[in-house]
Amino acid sequence: MVTADRARVFEDAFVAAAVCRRIGQSTTWGDAEVLCWVLMPDHWHGLVRLGRSDDLPTTVNRLKARITKAVRAIDRSTTSVWARAYHDRALRHDEALRDVARYVVLNPVRAGIVRRVGDYPFWNAIWLPRESTHGDE
Repeated sequence: MVTADRARVFEDAFVAAAVCRRIGQSTTWGDAEVLCWVLMPDHWHGLVRLGRSDDLPTTVNRLKARITKAVRAIDRSTTSVWARAYHDRALRHDEALRDVARYVVLNPVRAGIVRRVGDYPFWNAIWLPRESTHGDE
C-alpha cells in the first residue's frame, strides 16, 4: 500500500512508531494474521494470512483506516494518508513462505535506507522471538 502522492508520511519516527503500534494490535486484523510487515517512509509491505470472515479488501480497508486514525491523532492537518488502490499477490502453495517474508522485510535494505534489516526499527515478523521484535517500541 502506498501513501497518497507517495508522501513520506512515515518518515517521522514518532508517527512511524505510533503506526507500528497500531499494526501490532490484533484488533487491526480481525481474524486475519499478519505474518510479517515493514513500514517504509511512503508505503507499507506485508504478508497476511486471511481468516475465514474477512476478505482481502475488508482487511486492507481496516488496516488503512486504523493507520490513518493513528496518523491523524498526531497530525490533525493530515487529510489523506493512502492512495486509493493497493497491489496484492497471492502466494502459490509451492512458494516458500519464509523466502517471501525475507523479501518483504529486506525492503529498507534494498532501498538503501539501512545496511542490515536489524538496523531498521519499523518492521516485524512472527518468526522473531517476542523480546526482539521490532516496531513495538
